[in-house]
Amino acid sequence: MQLYKTQHLKVYNSLTGQKEPFTSIHEGAIGMYVCGPTVYSNVHLGNCRTFMSFDMIFRYFKHLGYKVRYVRNITDAGHLENDAEDGEDKIAKKARLERIEPMEVVQRYTVDFHNILQKFNFLPPSIEPTATGHIIEQIEIIKEILEKGFAYEVNGSVYFDVPKFNETHNYGKLSGRKLEDMIANTRELAAQDDKHSPQDFALWKKAEPQHIMRWPSPWGDGFPGWHLECTAMSTKYLGETFDIHGGGMDLKFPHHECEIAQAEASNGVSPVNYWLHANMLTLNGKKMAKSTGNNILPDEIFSGTNPLLSKAFTPTVVRFFMMQAHYTSILDLSNDALLASEKGFLKLMEALNTIHKLETNSSSDFDFNAWQQKCYDAMNDDFNTPTLIAHLFEAVKHINAIKEGKESISEMDKALLNNTFNAFIFDILGLEDKNDANSDTDKLSGVVALLIQLRKEARDNKDFATSDIIRDQLAELGIQLKDGKEGTTFSVL
Repeated sequence: MQLYKTQHLKVYNSLTGQKEPFTSIHEGAIGMYVCGPTVYSNVHLGNCRTFMSFDMIFRYFKHLGYKVRYVRNITDAGHLENDAEDGEDKIAKKARLERIEPMEVVQRYTVDFHNILQKFNFLPPSIEPTATGHIIEQIEIIKEILEKGFAYEVNGSVYFDVPKFNETHNYGKLSGRKLEDMIANTRELAAQDDKHSPQDFALWKKAEPQHIMRWPSPWGDGFPGWHLECTAMSTKYLGETFDIHGGGMDLKFPHHECEIAQAEASNGVSPVNYWLHANMLTLNGKKMAKSTGNNILPDEIFSGTNPLLSKAFTPTVVRFFMMQAHYTSILDLSNDALLASEKGFLKLMEALNTIHKLETNSSSDFDFNAWQQKCYDAMNDDFNTPTLIAHLFEAVKHINAIKEGKESISEMDKALLNNTFNAFIFDILGLEDKNDANSDTDKLSGVVALLIQLRKEARDNKDFATSDIIRDQLAELGIQLKDGKEGTTFSVL
């Protein structure tokens, strides 16, 4: 069903600094590029949040009926330490320290990346190109930029001429920076530096004798600049101008700014209509950092082995936690936040599993059509997942009221409620109930059912002290028992 024609989606465009109505270049089709990982270490949770945000966006577009070509790259060469112009390639450094081939490093951490994303129930991108697989395309773009006078070659390296480019274009338009201010706040170049200006950046770097990862080029053996890789891969698969470019907020400058400059210099057109940026993840109110110990890997959450956590949490609970914040907001991870998300997730699953048991009536006491529209309105407001989740919990209240006989629902509204819940929870938010999540829900239900039976036996034997202890201790755990004519039921608070 092609719903996109009836939707009024607005997205926050970093390029203009405001929400704008979304219109794709080709009706019914969307081209989206997201900067992928540099595969020299285990993928960290902050990266996962960024990729999860765009997985959710990918899912929503598909739900609306768009044909989406989603390109997310693998950076396996050319990314220098601290994103600097000089230094050692991160992958080559890891290979040297571990005394293995660079491509062994790439393989190990690409596999880790895919395994973690699979646990989080990501949809695979349409295309996952690698930087090393597109060296020829990058060399061709450099030739174009040189020919048009926006780059220069020095001693086997090629640099983008930012001041020259800025004479006829606007370098800094994405990040809101002005070149004059950048120049004023930059130290002068060292005498041995090949660059004409501190703001210039490498399109191609000459490989020193010790540099392992190197390729032949018209300017000698070397390797591509980090920024160039994404320009080559995005425009190859999505065209000179495409709909959406995404990534973390930290990539806005210089990476994405340089991508725009390279594309405009080589193709003469702005490459992207909508720039979307996901915000950072903090841990216990502080920036994540391995050096301070304020750091956590996804597998440490799934296993509960990190000392910052009181227990293990399933991938779908972590995903639910992340969906409870807007993708442009800073999100703080903590043990308490994960515990609260787990409780909320179980409550949502309990309500979902209750829907098919609801008895129907000739009419409904609640306007489920208006409620469904509010769910779509939330997602159409720049993919506002926290507001969507609030609406889902609004429906949970009505599901429980119907179950208790306090409200009624028609057969048609019951079907609408079930379809909407399943679409938003599973298809769009990407949560799961069949694997980890469902087994946890089933275990909880089984344990509580056993305790309810023990409580019933205690009451039948007039052992009210034991009966009250079971009820009160479950209540302390956030599980409320409800005694009715047909027996005792429970709900997760």
